Amino acid sequence: MLSATAGLAEDRGWVGAASALIAKGTAAPAAAVAATEQFAAMFTKLGGLMAERVTDLNDVRDRVVAELLGVPEPGVPEPDVPSVLLADDLAPADTAGLDPTRITALVTRLGGPTSHTAIIARQLGIPCIVAVTGLASVPAGTSVLVDGTAGTMEIEPDAASAESDVEESRRSAAAIADWSGPGRTADGHEVAVLANVADGTSARTATGYPVEGVGLFRTELAFLDRTDAPTVEEQTTLYSEVIDAFPGQKVVIRTLDAGSDKPLKFVTQLNEANPALGVRGNRIALDHPEIRATQLDAIAAAAAKSTAEPWVMAPMIASAAEAAEFAGEVRSRGLVAGVMIEVPAAAILAPAILAEVDFVSIGTNDLTQYTMAADRMSAELATLTDPWQPAVLALIATVARAGRDLDKPVGVCGEAAADPLLACVLIGLGVTSLSAAPAAAAAVGARLGLVSTEQCRVAAEAALATADPAAARAAAAAALAG
Repeated sequence: MLSATAGLAEDRGWVGAASALIAKGTAAPAAAVAATEQFAAMFTKLGGLMAERVTDLNDVRDRVVAELLGVPEPGVPEPDVPSVLLADDLAPADTAGLDPTRITALVTRLGGPTSHTAIIARQLGIPCIVAVTGLASVPAGTSVLVDGTAGTMEIEPDAASAESDVEESRRSAAAIADWSGPGRTADGHEVAVLANVADGTSARTATGYPVEGVGLFRTELAFLDRTDAPTVEEQTTLYSEVIDAFPGQKVVIRTLDAGSDKPLKFVTQLNEANPALGVRGNRIALDHPEIRATQLDAIAAAAAKSTAEPWVMAPMIASAAEAAEFAGEVRSRGLVAGVMIEVPAAAILAPAILAEVDFVSIGTNDLTQYTMAADRMSAELATLTDPWQPAVLALIATVARAGRDLDKPVGVCGEAAADPLLACVLIGLGVTSLSAAPAAAAAVGARLGLVSTEQCRVAAEAALATADPAAARAAAAAALAG
Protein backbone atom coordinates (compact mmCIF):
# COMPACT_ATOMS: atom_id res chain seq x y z
CA MET A 1 0.00 0.00 0.00
CA LEU A 2 2.76 2.45 0.98
CA SER A 3 4.89 1.33 -1.95
CA ALA A 4 2.04 2.09 -4.33
CA THR A 5 1.65 5.54 -2.79
CA ALA A 6 5.37 6.30 -3.06
CA GLY A 7 5.25 5.18 -6.69
CA LEU A 8 2.88 8.04 -7.50
CA ALA A 9 5.83 10.43 -7.26
CA GLU A 10 7.49 8.56 -10.14
CA ASP A 11 4.37 8.16 -12.27
CA ARG A 12 5.22 9.08 -15.85
CA GLY A 13 1.97 10.97 -16.37
CA TRP A 14 2.37 13.07 -13.23
CA VAL A 15 6.06 13.75 -13.85
CA GLY A 16 5.30 14.61 -17.48
CA ALA A 17 2.56 17.08 -16.54
CA ALA A 18 4.77 18.79 -13.97
CA SER A 19 7.76 18.88 -16.34
CA ALA A 20 5.67 20.47 -19.08
CA LEU A 21 4.60 23.24 -16.74
CA ILE A 22 8.18 23.83 -15.59
CA ALA A 23 9.29 24.04 -19.23
CA LYS A 24 6.76 26.85 -19.69
CA GLY A 25 8.25 28.79 -16.80
CA THR A 26 6.15 27.62 -13.86
CA ALA A 27 8.09 27.28 -10.61
CA ALA A 28 8.67 23.64 -9.64
CA PRO A 29 6.57 23.73 -6.43
CA ALA A 30 3.64 25.34 -8.26
CA ALA A 31 4.02 22.83 -11.10
CA ALA A 32 3.81 19.95 -8.63
CA VAL A 33 0.62 21.41 -7.17
CA ALA A 34 -0.97 22.00 -10.58
CA ALA A 35 -0.08 18.54 -11.88
CA THR A 36 -1.56 16.97 -8.76
CA GLU A 37 -4.77 18.96 -9.14
CA GLN A 38 -5.06 17.71 -12.71
CA PHE A 39 -4.77 14.06 -11.70
CA ALA A 40 -6.87 14.48 -8.55
CA ALA A 41 -9.73 15.79 -10.67
CA MET A 42 -9.36 12.82 -13.00
CA PHE A 43 -9.32 10.29 -10.14
CA THR A 44 -12.31 11.93 -8.47
CA LYS A 45 -14.28 11.74 -11.71
CA LEU A 46 -13.47 8.04 -12.08
CA GLY A 47 -14.82 7.39 -8.58
CA GLY A 48 -14.54 4.09 -6.72
CA LEU A 49 -11.08 3.01 -5.63
CA MET A 50 -9.43 5.56 -7.90
CA ALA A 51 -11.09 8.38 -5.94
CA GLU A 52 -9.53 6.85 -2.82
CA ARG A 53 -6.11 7.68 -4.23
CA VAL A 54 -6.74 11.45 -4.12
CA THR A 55 -5.63 11.56 -0.46
CA ASP A 56 -2.48 9.68 -1.47
CA LEU A 57 -1.87 12.09 -4.35
CA ASN A 58 -2.17 15.11 -2.09
CA ASP A 59 0.20 13.52 0.42
CA VAL A 60 2.80 12.92 -2.30
CA ARG A 61 2.29 16.52 -3.52
CA ASP A 62 2.93 17.94 -0.06
CA ARG A 63 6.07 15.85 0.40
CA VAL A 64 7.46 16.76 -3.02
CA VAL A 65 6.79 20.46 -2.44
CA ALA A 66 8.46 20.27 0.98
CA GLU A 67 11.52 18.67 -0.60
CA LEU A 68 11.65 21.36 -3.29
CA LEU A 69 11.35 24.15 -0.72
CA GLY A 70 13.86 22.58 1.64
CA VAL A 71 11.42 22.41 4.55
CA PRO A 72 10.47 19.42 6.75
CA GLU A 73 7.95 17.01 5.24
CA PRO A 74 4.42 17.31 6.61
CA GLY A 75 3.32 14.86 9.23
CA VAL A 76 1.23 14.33 12.32
CA PRO A 77 2.56 16.26 15.34
CA GLU A 78 3.29 13.92 18.23
CA PRO A 79 1.34 14.81 21.39
CA ASP A 80 3.09 15.18 24.73
CA VAL A 81 0.68 12.75 26.39
CA PRO A 82 -1.30 9.76 25.07
CA SER A 83 -4.16 11.25 23.05
CA VAL A 84 -6.99 10.53 20.64
CA LEU A 85 -6.21 11.99 17.21
CA LEU A 86 -9.07 13.72 15.37
CA ALA A 87 -8.53 14.51 11.68
CA ASP A 88 -10.30 15.09 8.39
CA ASP A 89 -8.32 12.19 6.96
CA LEU A 90 -4.79 10.81 7.07
CA ALA A 91 -2.59 9.61 4.25
CA PRO A 92 -1.36 6.01 4.53
CA ALA A 93 2.21 7.22 5.16
CA ASP A 94 1.09 9.44 8.04
CA THR A 95 -1.00 6.65 9.54
CA ALA A 96 1.86 4.16 9.30
CA GLY A 97 4.06 6.58 11.24
CA LEU A 98 1.74 6.85 14.23
CA ASP A 99 3.10 5.72 17.60
CA PRO A 100 0.46 3.51 19.30
CA THR A 101 1.83 4.51 22.71
CA ARG A 102 1.05 8.17 21.93
CA ILE A 103 -2.00 7.90 19.65
CA THR A 104 -4.50 5.76 21.56
CA ALA A 105 -7.26 6.06 18.95
CA LEU A 106 -7.88 7.67 15.56
CA VAL A 107 -11.13 9.36 14.50
CA THR A 108 -11.59 10.80 10.99
CA ARG A 109 -14.30 12.79 9.22
CA LEU A 110 -13.65 11.13 5.87
CA GLY A 111 -13.04 7.57 4.75
CA GLY A 112 -14.81 4.28 5.15
CA PRO A 113 -14.32 1.26 7.43
CA THR A 114 -12.14 -0.48 4.82
CA SER A 115 -10.17 2.58 3.69
CA HIS A 116 -6.38 2.36 3.64
CA THR A 117 -6.12 4.58 6.72
CA ALA A 118 -8.49 2.38 8.72
CA ILE A 119 -6.70 -0.80 7.65
CA ILE A 120 -3.24 0.49 8.58
CA ALA A 121 -4.49 1.79 11.94
CA ARG A 122 -5.88 -1.64 12.79
CA GLN A 123 -2.60 -3.25 11.76
CA LEU A 124 -0.91 -1.01 14.32
CA GLY A 125 -3.48 -1.95 16.96
CA ILE A 126 -4.91 1.59 17.06
CA PRO A 127 -8.72 1.76 17.36
CA CYS A 128 -10.06 3.71 14.38
CA ILE A 129 -13.51 5.03 13.57
CA VAL A 130 -14.42 6.92 10.41
CA ALA A 131 -17.11 9.14 8.90
CA VAL A 132 -17.61 11.05 12.16
CA THR A 133 -19.13 14.52 11.80
CA GLY A 134 -18.48 17.63 13.89
CA LEU A 135 -14.82 16.93 14.62
CA ALA A 136 -13.77 20.50 13.82
CA SER A 137 -15.84 21.76 16.74
CA VAL A 138 -14.07 19.56 19.30
CA PRO A 139 -11.36 21.66 21.01
CA ALA A 140 -7.93 20.21 21.72
CA GLY A 141 -7.80 18.77 25.22
CA THR A 142 -11.44 17.70 25.24
CA SER A 143 -12.14 14.43 27.03
CA VAL A 144 -13.50 11.80 24.63
CA LEU A 145 -14.32 8.10 24.90
CA VAL A 146 -13.73 6.04 21.75
CA ASP A 147 -15.16 2.55 21.31
CA GLY A 148 -13.43 1.07 18.29
CA THR A 149 -15.60 -2.04 18.26
CA ALA A 150 -18.90 -0.17 18.33
CA GLY A 151 -17.56 2.62 16.13
CA THR A 152 -18.60 5.41 18.50
CA MET A 153 -17.03 8.49 20.08
CA GLU A 154 -18.57 10.17 23.13
CA ILE A 155 -17.58 13.77 23.93
CA GLU A 156 -17.13 14.71 27.60
CA PRO A 157 -18.43 11.36 28.87
CA ASP A 158 -19.56 10.85 32.44
CA ALA A 159 -16.34 10.24 34.37
CA ALA A 160 -17.59 7.27 36.40
CA SER A 161 -19.18 5.58 33.40
CA ALA A 162 -16.10 6.17 31.26
CA GLU A 163 -13.80 4.77 33.94
CA SER A 164 -15.97 1.66 34.15
CA ASP A 165 -15.80 1.20 30.38
CA VAL A 166 -12.05 1.73 30.36
CA GLU A 167 -11.56 -0.75 33.21
CA GLU A 168 -13.58 -3.34 31.31
CA SER A 169 -11.43 -2.64 28.28
CA ARG A 170 -8.29 -3.18 30.37
CA ARG A 171 -9.58 -6.55 31.59
CA SER A 172 -10.36 -7.52 28.02
CA ALA A 173 -6.90 -6.38 26.92
CA ALA A 174 -5.31 -8.52 29.63
CA ALA A 175 -7.23 -11.58 28.44
CA ILE A 176 -6.20 -10.84 24.88
CA ALA A 177 -2.55 -10.49 25.89
CA ASP A 178 -2.71 -13.94 27.52
CA TRP A 179 -4.19 -15.65 24.45
CA SER A 180 -1.62 -17.65 22.52
CA GLY A 181 -3.77 -19.89 20.31
CA PRO A 182 -4.66 -22.09 18.63
CA GLY A 183 -8.04 -20.79 17.54
CA ARG A 184 -11.05 -22.69 18.85
CA THR A 185 -14.43 -21.99 20.39
CA ALA A 186 -15.27 -22.76 24.03
CA ASP A 187 -16.62 -26.17 23.01
CA GLY A 188 -13.46 -27.09 21.11
CA HIS A 189 -14.48 -26.30 17.53
CA GLU A 190 -11.26 -25.44 15.67
CA VAL A 191 -11.02 -22.14 13.82
CA ALA A 192 -7.75 -21.29 12.10
CA VAL A 193 -6.67 -17.73 12.97
CA LEU A 194 -4.34 -16.58 10.21
CA ALA A 195 -2.39 -13.47 9.16
CA ASN A 196 -2.54 -11.14 6.18
CA VAL A 197 0.97 -10.34 4.89
CA ALA A 198 2.55 -8.61 1.90
CA ASP A 199 6.24 -9.57 1.91
CA GLY A 200 8.98 -11.30 3.84
CA THR A 201 9.29 -8.50 6.38
CA SER A 202 5.60 -8.51 7.28
CA ALA A 203 5.60 -12.31 7.32
CA ARG A 204 8.45 -12.45 9.81
CA THR A 205 6.68 -9.83 11.92
CA ALA A 206 3.52 -11.95 11.83
CA THR A 207 5.36 -14.91 13.35
CA GLY A 208 5.58 -12.87 16.56
CA TYR A 209 1.80 -13.02 16.90
CA PRO A 210 -0.38 -16.04 17.77
CA VAL A 211 -1.28 -16.91 14.18
CA GLU A 212 -1.41 -20.36 12.62
CA GLY A 213 -0.22 -19.45 9.16
CA VAL A 214 -1.07 -16.99 6.41
CA GLY A 215 -4.60 -16.59 5.09
CA LEU A 216 -3.75 -13.85 2.58
CA PHE A 217 -0.35 -13.24 1.02
CA ARG A 218 -0.75 -10.19 -1.22
CA THR A 219 1.82 -10.54 -3.99
CA GLU A 220 1.48 -7.09 -5.59
CA LEU A 221 4.75 -5.75 -4.13
CA ALA A 222 6.65 -7.98 -6.55
CA PHE A 223 5.09 -6.07 -9.45
CA LEU A 224 4.69 -2.45 -8.33
CA ASP A 225 7.03 0.35 -9.43
CA ARG A 226 8.41 -1.66 -12.35
CA THR A 227 8.38 -1.05 -16.09
CA ASP A 228 8.31 -4.78 -16.84
CA ALA A 229 7.11 -7.96 -15.15
CA PRO A 230 9.43 -9.64 -12.60
CA THR A 231 11.11 -12.85 -13.68
CA VAL A 232 10.40 -16.31 -12.28
CA GLU A 233 13.64 -16.15 -10.33
CA GLU A 234 12.87 -12.74 -8.82
CA GLN A 235 9.39 -13.82 -7.78
CA THR A 236 10.58 -17.15 -6.40
CA THR A 237 12.97 -15.34 -4.07
CA LEU A 238 10.23 -13.01 -2.80
CA TYR A 239 7.68 -15.77 -2.30
CA SER A 240 10.20 -18.00 -0.53
CA GLU A 241 10.74 -15.30 2.08
CA VAL A 242 7.09 -15.53 3.09
CA ILE A 243 6.63 -19.27 2.72
CA ASP A 244 9.81 -20.08 4.65
CA ALA A 245 8.62 -17.97 7.60
CA PHE A 246 5.85 -20.51 8.24
CA PRO A 247 7.38 -24.00 7.96
CA GLY A 248 4.80 -26.75 8.17
CA GLN A 249 1.92 -24.26 8.13
CA LYS A 250 -0.61 -23.11 5.55
CA VAL A 251 0.24 -20.08 3.41
CA VAL A 252 -2.57 -18.89 1.12
CA ILE A 253 -1.13 -16.93 -1.79
CA ARG A 254 -3.29 -14.55 -3.81
CA THR A 255 -2.16 -14.13 -7.39
CA LEU A 256 -1.64 -10.64 -8.76
CA ASP A 257 -4.51 -8.29 -7.91
CA ALA A 258 -3.43 -5.28 -9.96
CA GLY A 259 -5.53 -2.75 -11.80
CA SER A 260 -8.01 -0.32 -10.22
CA ASP A 261 -6.18 1.23 -7.24
CA LYS A 262 -2.94 -0.70 -7.95
CA PRO A 263 -2.08 0.12 -11.58
CA LEU A 264 0.93 -1.46 -13.28
CA LYS A 265 2.92 0.47 -15.86
CA PHE A 266 3.26 -2.58 -18.11
CA VAL A 267 -0.32 -3.87 -17.89
CA THR A 268 -2.97 -1.43 -16.69
CA GLN A 269 -5.25 0.15 -19.29
CA LEU A 270 -5.06 3.83 -18.41
CA ASN A 271 -8.14 4.73 -20.45
CA GLU A 272 -10.58 2.49 -18.57
CA ALA A 273 -13.81 4.35 -17.80
CA ASN A 274 -14.26 2.52 -14.48
CA PRO A 275 -11.12 0.69 -13.30
CA ALA A 276 -12.89 -0.78 -10.25
CA LEU A 277 -15.12 -2.72 -12.65
CA GLY A 278 -12.46 -3.21 -15.29
CA VAL A 279 -9.47 -5.41 -16.05
CA ARG A 280 -8.17 -6.22 -12.59
CA GLY A 281 -7.20 -9.34 -10.69
CA ASN A 282 -7.44 -12.60 -12.62
CA ARG A 283 -8.86 -10.72 -15.62
CA ILE A 284 -5.35 -9.52 -16.45
CA ALA A 285 -4.65 -13.06 -17.68
CA LEU A 286 -7.14 -12.55 -20.52
CA ASP A 287 -4.67 -10.35 -22.42
CA HIS A 288 -1.50 -11.23 -20.52
CA PRO A 289 -1.60 -14.98 -19.75
CA GLU A 290 2.18 -15.03 -19.48
CA ILE A 291 2.10 -12.86 -16.35
CA ARG A 292 -0.06 -15.34 -14.44
CA ALA A 293 1.81 -18.34 -15.82
CA THR A 294 5.14 -16.91 -14.70
CA GLN A 295 3.75 -16.15 -11.26
CA LEU A 296 2.37 -19.66 -10.82
CA ASP A 297 5.71 -21.12 -11.94
CA ALA A 298 7.46 -19.00 -9.30
CA ILE A 299 5.01 -20.04 -6.57
CA ALA A 300 5.52 -23.70 -7.49
CA ALA A 301 9.30 -23.26 -7.39
CA ALA A 302 9.14 -21.61 -3.97
CA ALA A 303 6.79 -24.33 -2.70
CA ALA A 304 9.10 -27.09 -3.89
CA LYS A 305 11.86 -25.78 -1.62
CA SER A 306 9.70 -25.39 1.49
CA THR A 307 7.94 -27.51 4.11
CA ALA A 308 5.04 -25.05 4.25
CA GLU A 309 1.67 -25.82 2.69
CA PRO A 310 1.07 -23.24 -0.07
CA TRP A 311 -2.48 -22.74 -1.36
CA VAL A 312 -3.08 -20.44 -4.33
CA MET A 313 -6.18 -18.34 -5.04
CA ALA A 314 -7.25 -15.97 -7.79
CA PRO A 315 -8.89 -12.58 -7.17
CA MET A 316 -11.90 -11.17 -9.03
CA ILE A 317 -13.45 -14.47 -10.12
CA ALA A 318 -17.07 -14.10 -11.23
CA SER A 319 -18.02 -17.46 -12.76
CA ALA A 320 -17.54 -21.20 -12.40
CA ALA A 321 -15.85 -21.27 -15.82
CA GLU A 322 -13.21 -18.78 -14.65
CA ALA A 323 -12.70 -20.81 -11.48
CA ALA A 324 -12.28 -24.05 -13.43
CA GLU A 325 -9.77 -22.50 -15.84
CA PHE A 326 -7.68 -21.10 -12.99
CA ALA A 327 -7.84 -24.35 -11.01
CA GLY A 328 -6.53 -26.27 -14.01
CA GLU A 329 -3.50 -24.00 -14.26
CA VAL A 330 -2.77 -24.26 -10.54
CA ARG A 331 -3.22 -28.02 -10.25
CA SER A 332 -1.02 -28.65 -13.27
CA ARG A 333 1.78 -27.30 -11.09
CA GLY A 334 0.92 -29.53 -8.14
CA LEU A 335 -0.62 -26.78 -6.02
CA VAL A 336 -3.91 -26.44 -4.11
CA ALA A 337 -6.35 -24.25 -6.05
CA GLY A 338 -8.87 -21.75 -4.72
CA VAL A 339 -10.51 -18.45 -5.58
CA MET A 340 -11.55 -15.24 -3.87
CA ILE A 341 -15.24 -14.58 -3.38
CA GLU A 342 -15.48 -10.79 -3.67
CA VAL A 343 -17.98 -10.37 -6.49
CA PRO A 344 -21.68 -10.95 -5.69
CA ALA A 345 -21.97 -13.23 -8.73
CA ALA A 346 -19.33 -15.53 -7.24
CA ALA A 347 -21.16 -15.67 -3.92
CA ILE A 348 -24.45 -16.51 -5.61
CA LEU A 349 -22.73 -19.22 -7.67
CA ALA A 350 -20.70 -20.55 -4.73
CA PRO A 351 -21.91 -24.17 -5.10
CA ALA A 352 -20.83 -24.28 -8.75
CA ILE A 353 -17.54 -22.51 -8.07
CA LEU A 354 -16.67 -24.70 -5.07
CA ALA A 355 -17.28 -27.75 -7.23
CA GLU A 356 -14.33 -26.59 -9.36
CA VAL A 357 -11.81 -25.58 -6.67
CA ASP A 358 -10.40 -26.88 -3.39
CA PHE A 359 -11.29 -23.86 -1.22
CA VAL A 360 -12.56 -20.29 -1.31
CA SER A 361 -11.72 -17.18 0.67
CA ILE A 362 -14.21 -14.35 1.05
CA GLY A 363 -12.77 -10.87 0.57
CA THR A 364 -15.31 -8.89 2.56
CA ASN A 365 -13.88 -5.47 1.66
CA ASP A 366 -14.69 -5.72 -2.04
CA LEU A 367 -17.69 -8.00 -1.55
CA THR A 368 -19.30 -5.33 0.62
CA GLN A 369 -18.48 -2.53 -1.81
CA TYR A 370 -19.80 -4.38 -4.85
CA THR A 371 -22.87 -5.78 -3.08
CA MET A 372 -23.96 -2.41 -1.75
CA ALA A 373 -22.88 -0.45 -4.87
CA ALA A 374 -21.10 1.99 -2.57
CA ASP A 375 -17.59 3.44 -2.69
CA ARG A 376 -15.78 2.16 0.38
CA MET A 377 -13.94 5.49 0.73
CA SER A 378 -17.09 7.58 0.85
CA ALA A 379 -17.80 8.96 4.32
CA GLU A 380 -21.38 9.61 3.26
CA LEU A 381 -21.83 5.92 2.41
CA ALA A 382 -19.91 4.47 5.37
CA THR A 383 -23.05 2.77 6.69
CA LEU A 384 -23.53 1.02 3.35
CA THR A 385 -19.93 -0.22 3.26
CA ASP A 386 -20.21 -1.74 6.73
CA PRO A 387 -19.54 -5.53 6.56
CA TRP A 388 -22.38 -5.98 9.09
CA GLN A 389 -24.86 -5.19 6.31
CA PRO A 390 -27.43 -8.04 6.36
CA ALA A 391 -27.15 -8.41 2.57
CA VAL A 392 -23.42 -9.06 2.89
CA LEU A 393 -23.96 -11.50 5.76
CA ALA A 394 -26.56 -13.32 3.65
CA LEU A 395 -24.07 -13.76 0.81
CA ILE A 396 -21.42 -15.02 3.23
CA ALA A 397 -23.98 -17.49 4.57
CA THR A 398 -24.63 -18.71 1.02
CA VAL A 399 -20.93 -19.33 0.43
CA ALA A 400 -20.41 -21.01 3.82
CA ARG A 401 -23.41 -23.28 3.22
CA ALA A 402 -21.94 -24.40 -0.10
CA GLY A 403 -18.61 -25.10 1.58
CA ARG A 404 -20.30 -27.17 4.25
CA ASP A 405 -22.31 -29.15 1.67
CA LEU A 406 -19.19 -29.93 -0.36
CA ASP A 407 -16.90 -30.31 2.68
CA LYS A 408 -14.51 -27.62 1.45
CA PRO A 409 -12.86 -24.80 3.47
CA VAL A 410 -14.37 -21.32 3.40
CA GLY A 411 -12.19 -18.56 4.83
CA VAL A 412 -12.62 -14.83 5.33
CA CYS A 413 -9.64 -12.56 4.70
CA GLY A 414 -11.22 -9.10 4.68
CA GLU A 415 -11.25 -6.58 7.50
CA ALA A 416 -14.41 -8.25 8.83
CA ALA A 417 -12.17 -11.02 10.17
CA ALA A 418 -10.48 -8.49 12.48
CA ASP A 419 -13.73 -7.66 14.32
CA PRO A 420 -13.99 -10.02 17.33
CA LEU A 421 -17.79 -9.80 17.50
CA LEU A 422 -18.26 -10.25 13.77
CA ALA A 423 -15.77 -13.13 13.85
CA CYS A 424 -18.18 -15.03 16.10
CA VAL A 425 -21.00 -14.40 13.63
CA LEU A 426 -18.84 -15.56 10.73
CA ILE A 427 -18.10 -18.83 12.52
CA GLY A 428 -21.82 -19.17 13.21
CA LEU A 429 -22.47 -18.78 9.49
CA GLY A 430 -20.09 -21.65 8.76
CA VAL A 431 -16.78 -19.95 7.96
CA THR A 432 -13.82 -22.21 8.78
CA SER A 433 -10.88 -19.77 9.03
CA LEU A 434 -10.24 -16.08 9.68
CA SER A 435 -7.34 -14.02 8.37
CA ALA A 436 -6.61 -10.42 9.33
CA ALA A 437 -3.81 -8.10 10.39
CA PRO A 438 -1.57 -10.04 12.82
CA ALA A 439 -2.25 -7.47 15.55
CA ALA A 440 -5.93 -8.47 15.49
CA ALA A 441 -5.32 -12.21 15.94
CA ALA A 442 -5.28 -12.34 19.74
CA ALA A 443 -8.46 -10.28 20.14
CA VAL A 444 -10.32 -12.49 17.68
CA GLY A 445 -8.98 -15.72 19.14
CA ALA A 446 -9.70 -14.69 22.72
CA ARG A 447 -13.29 -13.76 21.89
CA LEU A 448 -13.92 -17.04 20.08
CA GLY A 449 -12.61 -18.93 23.08
CA LEU A 450 -15.35 -17.46 25.27
CA VAL A 451 -18.30 -18.68 23.20
CA SER A 452 -19.62 -22.00 21.96
CA THR A 453 -20.34 -22.96 18.38
CA GLU A 454 -24.05 -22.97 19.17
CA GLN A 455 -23.84 -19.43 20.56
CA CYS A 456 -22.11 -18.35 17.36
CA ARG A 457 -24.85 -19.99 15.28
CA VAL A 458 -27.59 -18.25 17.27
CA ALA A 459 -25.76 -14.92 16.96
CA ALA A 460 -25.47 -15.40 13.20
CA GLU A 461 -29.18 -16.14 12.85
CA ALA A 462 -30.02 -13.09 14.94
CA ALA A 463 -27.81 -10.83 12.81
CA LEU A 464 -29.28 -12.19 9.57
CA ALA A 465 -32.78 -11.38 10.77
CA THR A 466 -32.08 -7.65 11.17
CA ALA A 467 -32.51 -4.78 8.73
CA ASP A 468 -29.35 -2.70 9.24
CA PRO A 469 -25.75 -2.95 10.53
CA ALA A 470 -26.42 -1.37 13.93
CA ALA A 471 -29.27 -3.77 14.60
CA ALA A 472 -27.13 -6.69 13.42
CA ARG A 473 -24.36 -5.78 15.87
CA ALA A 474 -26.80 -5.36 18.73
CA ALA A 475 -28.58 -8.63 17.98
CA ALA A 476 -25.32 -10.57 17.78
CA ALA A 477 -23.99 -9.05 20.99
CA ALA A 478 -27.21 -9.87 22.82
CA ALA A 479 -27.20 -13.44 21.55
CA LEU A 480 -23.62 -14.01 22.67
CA ALA A 481 -24.27 -12.45 26.07
CA GLY A 482 -27.30 -14.65 26.70
